[in-house]
Amino acid sequence: MSALLEVDKVEAGYGDVQVLWGADMTVAKGETVLLMGVNGAGKTTLLRSLVGLQPCRGGAICLNGKDISALKPDARIRRGMAYMSELGVFPTLSIAENLRLGAYALSGSQASQRADQMYQMFPDLAKKRRAAAASLSGGQRKMLGLAKTLMSGADLILLDEPSSGLAPVFVSQVIETLKEVIGTGTSLLIAEQNIAFLALADRGYLMDHGRMEVSGTRAELEGSDAVRKAYFGVSAEG
Repeated sequence: MSALLEVDKVEAGYGDVQVLWGADMTVAKGETVLLMGVNGAGKTTLLRSLVGLQPCRGGAICLNGKDISALKPDARIRRGMAYMSELGVFPTLSIAENLRLGAYALSGSQASQRADQMYQMFPDLAKKRRAAAASLSGGQRKMLGLAKTLMSGADLILLDEPSSGLAPVFVSQVIETLKEVIGTGTSLLIAEQNIAFLALADRGYLMDHGRMEVSGTRAELEGSDAVRKAYFGVSAEG
């Protein structure tokens, strides 16, 4: 598979604090990649750097073979990248208004067609399309955030902690919905500390203190001592 996203030695931080130290990764077209790590590992900073919300101090980011490192976030979206943060939605706006904002780079007819697709994929949202996002449950807000991000029609979707703040039953719903998204051929880069999301991934990376410590296929990560230590505090021998 050809590379959709190429990250080469990216460095970033906040003020005097360095967070990312030469991060390298790739995402192929049609691939799902999981960026693993505990809180504070640097996952969110890397995703924010990729989408242009956090300036890079070094390295390069290429999308579809083009260097996008100097582009603003809106230009990166137009190149085929979209980002769902942990917050994901605008609570005072309706479901329909949130979806329309997600498609701001599309024409009116394209946005309407895309919204119809989202309502088919998320029928609970279709029933409440005029309701404010603030009236939704935590799980429904996550679904709305995902739908809003998918409205862009981007080739690559970046998801930041989609399980954050959710009860296990809602985490399972998010995982099942992401299986549907994967079935459309959309490429996903999921930053997540919940190891259950590894079941979705073709490949993954384990990040620790701003560095990529381990990379491999899903099977390789499932058998990795480093992953066991990071998540469970034990190794295969422990």
